[in-house]
Amino acid sequence: MKKKIIIAITGATGSIYGIRMLEMLQAVEGIETHLILSSAGALTASSESQHDKQSIQKLADVVHHYKDIGATLASGSFITHGMVIAPCSMRTLGAIANGIADNLITRAADVMLKERRRLTLMVRETPLNLVHLRNMTTLTEMGAIIAPPVPSFYTNPASINDIVNQTVGRTLDTLDITIPDSVKRWKGLNP
Repeated sequence: MKKKIIIAITGATGSIYGIRMLEMLQAVEGIETHLILSSAGALTASSESQHDKQSIQKLADVVHHYKDIGATLASGSFITHGMVIAPCSMRTLGAIANGIADNLITRAADVMLKERRRLTLMVRETPLNLVHLRNMTTLTEMGAIIAPPVPSFYTNPASINDIVNQTVGRTLDTLDITIPDSVKRWKGLNP
């Protein structure tokens, strides 16, 4: 049985993380991706990249409309391995932290939490205010993983792609999914 992974893309900057995650997971045997793309996510992606809504949807095995609150993903009886919101807007973070399941992204995240499944949020905002920090704390206490896309400069990246691949690979680590050659692992300091 394939591992079902939910990838949600919201309107925060950084749509490349969700897009690259879908691209990387296409090459992994035994993974079935379920995409939820908000309208703001599609709009941001089209302004930040060469990807429009249709090209992003083609990267996923299954596409769910973000307003379809009756989709399979809205029920705990639909077994998934985990969910990543990449990127995760502060609006989405706040809704999840406060139990506001008003669209499929926030409902699917709520299901992950109530079923004690893996939920990783690639939050995108800076600087952070106290409400952002409290919402992150609340979600961490509920079992979610807060994974802001912070570059790993110890890898000596030569391009933006190197930074994105490392960050996406490390985020997939939170779901116990390893993409060969995507992550440069820390090997300690060479004296």
